[in-house]
Amino acid sequence: MVENPSGDDHAFMGAAANFTQEGLGYERRPGTVTCVSHFENATEAVGLKMMFESVWDNPAMVEEVTAQVAAQVETLYRENPPEFIYFLTLYHLFRDFMEDDEDNGIRPGLKFEESVVWSKLYDFQKDAVVGAIRKLEKYKGCIIADSVGLGKTYEALAVMKYYQERNDRILVLCPKRLRDNWTLWTQDNDDRNPLADDRFSYTVLNHTDLSRYHGMSGEVDLEHLRWGHFDLLVIDESHNFRNKSTDADKTDRYTRLIEDVIKSGQRTKVLMLSATPVNNRLLDLRNQIELITEGDDAYLADTDGIPSITHVTRVAQQRFNEWSKLSDSERTTESFVNAVNADYFKLLDVLTIARSRKHITKYYGAASGTFPARRPPLSFQTPIDLEGELPPIAVLNDMIAQLTFAQYQVLSYVRADQRRKYEDRYGDTWGKDFESQVHRTTAVANLMRVNVLKRMESSVNSFRITLRRILDGCVDLRARLDADASGVAYGTEGLEDGFDDDDAEEFEAGGKVRVDLRDVDALRLGQDLDFDIQVLRALLTYADAVTPERDAKLVKLRDFTAGKVSEPYNPGNRKVLVFSAFADTTAYLLSSWRPG
Repeated sequence: MVENPSGDDHAFMGAAANFTQEGLGYERRPGTVTCVSHFENATEAVGLKMMFESVWDNPAMVEEVTAQVAAQVETLYRENPPEFIYFLTLYHLFRDFMEDDEDNGIRPGLKFEESVVWSKLYDFQKDAVVGAIRKLEKYKGCIIADSVGLGKTYEALAVMKYYQERNDRILVLCPKRLRDNWTLWTQDNDDRNPLADDRFSYTVLNHTDLSRYHGMSGEVDLEHLRWGHFDLLVIDESHNFRNKSTDADKTDRYTRLIEDVIKSGQRTKVLMLSATPVNNRLLDLRNQIELITEGDDAYLADTDGIPSITHVTRVAQQRFNEWSKLSDSERTTESFVNAVNADYFKLLDVLTIARSRKHITKYYGAASGTFPARRPPLSFQTPIDLEGELPPIAVLNDMIAQLTFAQYQVLSYVRADQRRKYEDRYGDTWGKDFESQVHRTTAVANLMRVNVLKRMESSVNSFRITLRRILDGCVDLRARLDADASGVAYGTEGLEDGFDDDDAEEFEAGGKVRVDLRDVDALRLGQDLDFDIQVLRALLTYADAVTPERDAKLVKLRDFTAGKVSEPYNPGNRKVLVFSAFADTTAYLLSSWRPG
């Protein structure tokens, strides 16, 4: 209502729009219609005014919210100065009318945007690439943390293509199981490489290669590799570097990465890829950020007003711990955002790019394609043995838990008078004292115990093969013990399948420790080996009885697949893709299951 002294009053009334972000015009959405009616007639204006006042002055229809608004504002300025809130408000109100003259960070004169990989990117992926390049140029680092399936690999390849056009040297560090994925993009003559025309050229190494000083990794001789020679470092699955040793004298994988790769030689830019940069703690992010900042806690003080990265992450962790103790009704996303210190989110905004599918759908819409609708997952629970003769899993689990796995920790049976020999022999590799070496071998035994359980869950055949390999090793070691053999170590062939990279490295390292059986407590070791042989033979007898015809999981998989093949979810699509953690299970399926 606009009242003029002359009596020429005007009234405006909106219609057909809800009191939402779209209705208020803050967000744009197709199909939202906002109409505003203009009344110039004085009689109509007075009538509308009276209608408004009848609502405004009625306590039953309105509510005083000044105190609530003031409380929200108080919450905001607790972490932010008033002028910041004022300018942020102005920005959000007028950002659509501001000209964006900011340089996108791409150096002119390069053919980067003519590359094949760039042409294959959606708009949201191109924005991530440009954003990552900006952060790499300004901060020397960036973490791309888009959700699984949003194309982090292609985004990283586009960034790498940009720096390749600048003749920069690039190193990719990835888990061993992903090495072939990364090397494929460098194969110009491989028909599986859709980016062959981009002629990618970079070095690929495994995370575990940081623990090695000799030998070959693919075509790279680690003994002569110039680790500090690279301009750009790309770390796939960077959350594997969320922990670092607290022992200043120990050179672990993290320490070597930051000292020999990032700090050594010229300043190295660091691009990290991870869908889960924060695993169990908000502090997980700090160690990954230190790969960018080279451990400088005040790295962002001058550029972004963050005086201490450690303080920011520590406070955020404290706030998170307090929030996690709230009741289920109070523990919401909104309450989490309100609880965590604002400078933590600022830290994320400065160094990370993280979008979800929901974010892409909302802000990019149909221009970036649509995500397929997923069918709800189906979960089947079946026994192991259709005949019901195999003991319950709980009983099998108890039998496995009783195993000593003595053959994987022979070092723990070494007599006290012989320990110095092994401390001197393996001290440089496994620590300075004998007990630390024994703890490593105990860890290997625990890994094997978990591995046997995982194989039992995978398939009875994988379980059976593993039991036989372990039993053969036990029997062989028992015979060697009786013969006072020297230089004994456990075999690793066929048992490392299914381990994570770190666990596989631990397992393989333990297999290199050789023990003279004349130095051990033969009575104690012999008793434990005899016990394991007895239990393993009992387990193997149970497993051998379950033939493919009695394998309940296999029969269920056959029946379910036959139904899918005869009645495809999508017309004409009779394909079935089966994932397995173990190669033994895959071979078992191929040999005993041939769907029609």
